[in-house]
Amino acid sequence: MPRDLRILVGAVGLSTLGDAAALTALVLLVHEGAGSSLAVAALLLGMWGPVVVLGGWAGALADRVENTRLLVLGAAAQAMVVLAMVLAGSPVAAVLLAPLLGAGSAIVQPAEFALVPVAAGRLGAAAAGARIETARYAGMSAGPFVGGGLAAVGDVRAALLLDLLTFVAVAAAASRLRVRRAGGGRAGGSAPRARDGLVALTRDRVLATTLAGALASLLVVSATIVALVAFATEVLGLGGAGYGALVGVWTAGMVAGAMCVARRVPPAAHAAAALLAVVAQGAGILAGAATAAVWAVALGYLVGGAAQGAKNVLLRALIHERVTTGMHGRAYAAYNAARNAAELAALLGGAALVAAIGPRWTLVVAGGGSAAIGLAALAVLHPAAAARASRAAAAGGAQAAVASGAASGETSASWGRPERTSASTASAPATASATEA
Repeated sequence: MPRDLRILVGAVGLSTLGDAAALTALVLLVHEGAGSSLAVAALLLGMWGPVVVLGGWAGALADRVENTRLLVLGAAAQAMVVLAMVLAGSPVAAVLLAPLLGAGSAIVQPAEFALVPVAAGRLGAAAAGARIETARYAGMSAGPFVGGGLAAVGDVRAALLLDLLTFVAVAAAASRLRVRRAGGGRAGGSAPRARDGLVALTRDRVLATTLAGALASLLVVSATIVALVAFATEVLGLGGAGYGALVGVWTAGMVAGAMCVARRVPPAAHAAAALLAVVAQGAGILAGAATAAVWAVALGYLVGGAAQGAKNVLLRALIHERVTTGMHGRAYAAYNAARNAAELAALLGGAALVAAIGPRWTLVVAGGGSAAIGLAALAVLHPAAAARASRAAAAGGAQAAVASGAASGETSASWGRPERTSASTASAPATASATEA
């Protein structure tokens, strides 16, 4: 692996770990201090909203300013925001400062994306992206345990200090990068514009169709964030430990999909493979919702997680390949904004669905709807491949139903009866299934 790519991979993993630890601790701090789910929602909206609102401007900035410098300055600015949170130490300050932290993420992420092919060298965008995503998933997995553990012993500031140190480390690491991606205007000489990213994503038919299918699927599949915790604890009766185990299985699948699947797909097949991954992700959730056997649910989530991991790498590689180098910052920022907007909408819709039809049927809608959208988009690109994928998904659903009937009698004996006493269907902690499209 090239030296600069190693630095980028380490920086992404370290930053994600710190962010996940701090977010977990901040959610607990705000929830306990304010005693309101609305306050928690305001915190999360402050963290994620700027990525949507500032996406176009941040992308233009990434294509105008040298990206290594942007990474250093962005990480340093985020460190200062976290330091202010540490010094204030109050839920109100956390909510008020969250948009500044989110704005930093909106600026840094397009710069990181645009640097990947430059740092990858001969390795290629897909292989480099697989390593970046694996580091991201590792940080996402470890961060909540660290942040939750520190918050549990009453040391939220320690989690924030950890995040601050990771930002300082990222700034120091970025300053050691040798590669440079200089900003500049387009061929005509005009400065980068915010709307250019959306134009770049829709100009290419293959890219536009693939991204449209992937983003549309997020509107339904991200409902799993709020449905999974209720499904695991109330329907399957697994308790909090079982919920955590299912999230862990999904994340393990994401790592496997990113490292072992996506990198083996030839560039000519990236679009079709990404849409097949959308179908497989939905099918894994659908299969898990159709069964009462815990092992079958875990298997479905392992497959779904692997599909999501592969999909994320393939979509990033597709943007790298089909958008001109000078547009990478704006194109990724536009995609990132659309992805986050879809997930925020799905969070609200998922909560309403869980309240209306229950967690199992919400997962059926999320998984089945995602698979159907993926098949529809695939049919536009490759009708024959869509027909084969549809038959495979139907066969998987039938096998899950058989497993459910065979194991329903032993599930309650093995895992205890479902916990019907809990009525909580509020937003669950952000899981691996929706942190990255």
